Amino acid sequence: MTQPASSASTADSAPHETARDVLARHHPYDLLPEDALAGFAAAGEIRTHPEGSVLLRHGMPVLRVEILLSGAVDAFSAEGERVTRYAPGEAVGARAILREKPSSVRAVAIAPTRTLAVPASAFLALLAAHPAVDAFYDRLRSTAARRAAPREGPGESGLAAPLSDVMTAGPVCVSPATSVRDAAALMAERAISCVLVGDEAGRLVGLLTTGDLTSRIVARGRSADTAVAEVMTPDPVTLAPDALVYDAMVLMSERGFGHLPIARGGRPEGILTRTNLVRRQTISAMYMLADIAKAADVQALAGVVAKLPELLVQLVGSGMPPHRVGHAITGVADAVTRRLLALAQGRLGPAPVPWLWLACGSQGRREQTGVSDQDNCLILDDAYDETRDGAYFAELARIVCDGLDACGYYYCPGEMMATSPRWRQPLAVWRSYFAGWISRPDPMAQMLASVMFDLRPIAGEAGLFEGLQAETLAAARKNSIFRAHMIANSLKHTPPLGLFRGFALIRSGEHKDAVDLKHSGVVPIVDLARVYALDGAIAAVNTRERLLAARGAGTLSESGAADLIDAYDLVCETRLAHQAAQVRAGARPDNFLKPSSLSALQRNHLKDAFGVVKGLQAALAHGRSAA
Repeated sequence: MTQPASSASTADSAPHETARDVLARHHPYDLLPEDALAGFAAAGEIRTHPEGSVLLRHGMPVLRVEILLSGAVDAFSAEGERVTRYAPGEAVGARAILREKPSSVRAVAIAPTRTLAVPASAFLALLAAHPAVDAFYDRLRSTAARRAAPREGPGESGLAAPLSDVMTAGPVCVSPATSVRDAAALMAERAISCVLVGDEAGRLVGLLTTGDLTSRIVARGRSADTAVAEVMTPDPVTLAPDALVYDAMVLMSERGFGHLPIARGGRPEGILTRTNLVRRQTISAMYMLADIAKAADVQALAGVVAKLPELLVQLVGSGMPPHRVGHAITGVADAVTRRLLALAQGRLGPAPVPWLWLACGSQGRREQTGVSDQDNCLILDDAYDETRDGAYFAELARIVCDGLDACGYYYCPGEMMATSPRWRQPLAVWRSYFAGWISRPDPMAQMLASVMFDLRPIAGEAGLFEGLQAETLAAARKNSIFRAHMIANSLKHTPPLGLFRGFALIRSGEHKDAVDLKHSGVVPIVDLARVYALDGAIAAVNTRERLLAARGAGTLSESGAADLIDAYDLVCETRLAHQAAQVRAGARPDNFLKPSSLSALQRNHLKDAFGVVKGLQAALAHGRSAA
C-alpha cells in the first residue's frame, strides 16, 4: 500500500508529521539544506508494512531504499541469524545498492512499519550532491569501492606512502664488465652516490656505491680498471615499488643500508636513499629503529621503546591504515627482540646448535598496538642435547624475555614464553606437539593450537619452521574433528551486541559501561580468519592477509570477505584512535572504550561492524564459510 510522501504517518510518528519531518529528526538527513530535504522526501512514496511483511529476500535485486518512519525491521542472514535491527531513520537496502549486489539478508517487519521508499537513482543522487550524507553511508560500500575514491591526507605522503612515490625513478645502470673508473666518472657526472648493475636481459645483479669505491678500491690499492662485477654488492636486497616507506625504513635501519634498489620481477625501477626518506620527514621514526639496532644494553633499549606511544600517535595521526599501523608497531618489537638476541649471544657466545626464535600472539600476526604482552618460543635443531646445550638456551631465553619485560612487553600471564622448557624444544618435539593437538583436540589442545598457528620467525634458522608449518597445515586441514573444535573455539568470543542492536557493556568494575575492543572486537575476527586460513591451508598469519588469501582460495566468499575486512578495519581503527587519544591525554593506553564517548555516527558504524562479525559467526556455526 502506498501513499504520497507528504501524507501524515501514524504509528510512532505524530499524527500530522510528514516524511520530511521524520527525516529532519534523524542523522544524516538533519545535515541537509531545507530544499534538498524536501526534494528527497518528495522523491519517495510512503509504504505501510504490516507485522511479518518481507521487505527484502536473499538474492533479491534492490531497486530502492526504504527509510523507516516508524516501526522496526529485523534483517536475518541465510542461516536465520538476526544480524541487525533497523529503527526509524535507518535505510533498508542501502548496503546492497551501494555495493551493486543483490540483497544478502532477509528483512522482515517485526511491528506495523511505515517507510519512505526512494528509488535507488534518487538515493545515489542525494549522496553525490551532499558529501556529509555520503560520508555517513560510506561504511556500507565495499573496501574496493572506498579505495577507488580519491583520498587526500598526510597518510598518503608519510609512512604509508608507496615507495613508488618516494624513490628516485629511472636509476642509472651499468653492466658487470664496466670498469670502476667509468662507473665512478658516471656517478660524478650525474651527482649520484650509486649505480645499479644489470645483466644483458635487464635484470638487477648488483649495486655499487661511492662507499664501495672507497673501501674496496682505494683502501685496498686496486686498479681503477677493475670490473664492477668484482667489487659490487651482488644480488642486493630489494623491495617492490608498492611496498611502504615504513617497510624500507625498517629494512635500511636494521641492516645499515644507505641505498635500497626498488625492483619488480627482478628488474630495477628505482633507488631509495636516506635522502629520499629525509625529504618525506620520516627520519624521526628511522632514528628510533636505528637507536634500537645500536643499543648497548637493556636500559638503552627501554629508553627507545618508551617513545613507542609517540610513534603510535604519529602513525594514527598520519592517516596510515590500521593494519599498517599494527605492522609498524610490531616492527619495533621485532627489532627489540633481535637486538636482545644479539646482546645475549654477545654475552654467551655462539649457540651450540642451530635455533629459531619465533613470536606468536599479536606480535606473530604483526598486529600489536599500544599495549602488549610477549608470546614467544624457541625451536631447536634436532642435534640439541639437553645435558650439553640446555643451560645455554635457558639463559638465552631468560635474557631476551627479561629484556622484553623491561622494555614494556610484559611477561605472558599464561607463560607462553621461551623461558618455559615446554616452549623451548627440538624440532622433533614440536612436530609431536602439533600432531598431538590435531589428533586429540581437547579444549586445552585447541587453545594451544590457536596460539601456535600464529607463529612467525623473528631470528635464527628459518628452515626449522618451514617444513613444520606446511606439515601442520596439511594435517589440520584433513582432520574434520580438529576443524570442528577450532570452529567451536572461534565462537567463544562474541561481539558486544545485545538485544535490539544495543551494545552489551561491561556491567561493573573499573571498566563499567565500556566494551573490550580486543577480546570482544578484534579477537572474534582473528579467530574467524584463523579457521578460514586452516580451510585453505594458508600460511599467512596476519589476520587481514588471511582474509584476503581466504577469499582468493575460495574458503571465504567475495561478499563475506569484503564485509569482514571492512568490519576488521573499522574495529582496529576505532581501537587505535582510542589508544592514541589516551596517549595524547597523558594516560596509559588500553582496550576499553565507552561507546558514550563516540558520536552517534561512530556508534552506528561500530554496531554495523559487530553485526557483520556476529552474522559470519552464525554462518560458520551452521557449516557455511560466509553469509
